[in-house]
Amino acid sequence: MTGGFVVTVATPDGSERKINVPGAATFTIGRDPSCHVVLPSPAVSRVHLRVERGPTGVRVVDQSANGTTLADELMDASEACVSPDVALRVGPYVLRIAALPSDATDGLAAPELRRRIHRSLLDHLDLASLQDTDMDAAILRPRVLRALEQIVSNFGSELPSTTDRARLVLEMADEALGLGPLQQLLDDDTISEIMVVDPQLIYVERAGTLHLTSLRFTDDESCRAAIERIVTPLGRRIDESTPLVDARLKDGSRVNAIIPPLATRGPCITIRKFARRPLEMDRLVALGSLSRPMAEFLARCVRAKRNMIISGGTGSGKTTLLNVLSTEIPPGERIVTIEDAAELSLNQPHVVSLESKPSNLAGSGGYDIRALVKNALRMRPDRIIVGECRAGEAIDMLQAMNTGHEGSMTTTHANSPAEALKRVETLCMMAGLDLSPRAIREQIAASVHVVVQQARFCDGTRRVTSITEVGPLGEGGELVLHEIFAFHRSGTSSSGGVLGEHRTTGYVPSFLDEFITRGLTRRGEYL
Repeated sequence: MTGGFVVTVATPDGSERKINVPGAATFTIGRDPSCHVVLPSPAVSRVHLRVERGPTGVRVVDQSANGTTLADELMDASEACVSPDVALRVGPYVLRIAALPSDATDGLAAPELRRRIHRSLLDHLDLASLQDTDMDAAILRPRVLRALEQIVSNFGSELPSTTDRARLVLEMADEALGLGPLQQLLDDDTISEIMVVDPQLIYVERAGTLHLTSLRFTDDESCRAAIERIVTPLGRRIDESTPLVDARLKDGSRVNAIIPPLATRGPCITIRKFARRPLEMDRLVALGSLSRPMAEFLARCVRAKRNMIISGGTGSGKTTLLNVLSTEIPPGERIVTIEDAAELSLNQPHVVSLESKPSNLAGSGGYDIRALVKNALRMRPDRIIVGECRAGEAIDMLQAMNTGHEGSMTTTHANSPAEALKRVETLCMMAGLDLSPRAIREQIAASVHVVVQQARFCDGTRRVTSITEVGPLGEGGELVLHEIFAFHRSGTSSSGGVLGEHRTTGYVPSFLDEFITRGLTRRGEYL
């Protein structure tokens, strides 16, 4: 079995990290997220290097347009053999690459041996004879660990010499009782997203950039078992007839799982982790996601009961911003939240949280977002917060915003405020009502006050790029937008970071008098 590689990356800020690429005969280095080792800098090509095992060591093939420096000299050929002590400069990064010996599996036993250990554990525990009280994790885990220590010891002669037996015991225990290799990733607060491409390939996101881990599941079945442990307690199912599912973990982290035949490489899992300590507005300002004036303006919009849509791409931070803005809602109001998988965490005392439910095997018993929005209108809410508008519920949300539920909020997928409103218009048409495009646009103009645009940049940072007021319809029946704040990008730093600043446009929002009336600001503050 191929041992893989280990890449040592020295970053421009002086830090150094090691990236394991286990069990691979070849791998890629570049700026594109699909590469095994991702270096987020414009000075790095999308696929900069291909690395493979050569007859005398590691062979590096330069596929870049930007060039690669080898031992302080620019490579004059497309490929070269390197040793672990030779430095490669790729853009602002310095790399050293070493091939692991063929029996080095990063402390992991071969899949077939792990399956045999797992079967031995099941035989040893005799689960059928255990009482319900014995199945408690606090009681069962110590028994499992003791049994695995003995079983791994018995298989000692078959384990590679490099195997870390203590680590193997812990991994097998997590696989038997918990979520396998995902458990330690869920416990790591520096990780914001976990992506299982297939049982043998697991990526994580840290600080906005993707990293390949050395972790893996034993096989497809162990990965399926982890999915089952997530969805079964929630009354969800995943099988060949329903091969994809959305769910959540106990801490609120969002899970999407998809299995064959839809996922051709094996079970695939994506986990958007729920922050143990929710972000606050001051923290977003400190991170540069928005400026202090923008933060104060958005907080006043929430208190003044302006209806808001948060727009952005996948992973841009829409739900996080929605959570932060919701903290500005006064505690005396009744709030109803509606989501596909509950992620919002509001601290107000009067919050009703609703979650959609899929249909059962017979195709009945399901409740989608639109049904929940309609029901919420009968629950005397002061505000309705919908996690995301994806279909016909958009028209019900607009009607709620325009019929006594001011200050309601939702999110949608779009790349600009104008596109966000066009998407809402399209979603309203999916409701099946006989409404003309102009009538829908009139509803949007009367209901939505502010669109907040969020974006995720190439360096992994997330920023509010625009805050825009929605004005009355124009003479031609078109929606009119007035930008209040905008992010102006000025360049890229030597380390690949995005440079820029948030600025006001000089436009004074039409609802400034509402701020003044409520005592939220003084006249002239935004002039």
